[in-house]
Amino acid sequence: MAPNASPQPLSPSEVLRTRYRKRLPGHLGELDGPTQGTVDLPLHVVWSGRTSFVLDRPKSRMTLYRTVLTEGQRDDLIAYLDASLLIDQWPVLRRLVSPHLRDVWEDAFPELARQGAAAA
Repeated sequence: MAPNASPQPLSPSEVLRTRYRKRLPGHLGELDGPTQGTVDLPLHVVWSGRTSFVLDRPKSRMTLYRTVLTEGQRDDLIAYLDASLLIDQWPVLRRLVSPHLRDVWEDAFPELARQGAAAA
């Protein structure tokens, strides 16, 4: 790079990927959230609309996972997501989240990529 040249700005896609990458847990086993009952998300994760989700209802659980993956910080991912449920739901969930989020998670966790490929 020339002495006075400024670095190239990141593309919007790379900004999103970087944002999602920074929030990843170290491994899926860290995701130790509830597996049943009702979960009430805090306002910093879901600031409008539905804030309470019933894990025993597949559609409600899927909405909770999509919301936390998209809007939650690392501590939220760990507190509200369960590794086994995430892996089980991943074949459908991967189609409900952005390609940037999906790619970051599948790159970091091969077990999710395998689940997605098996369902394709």
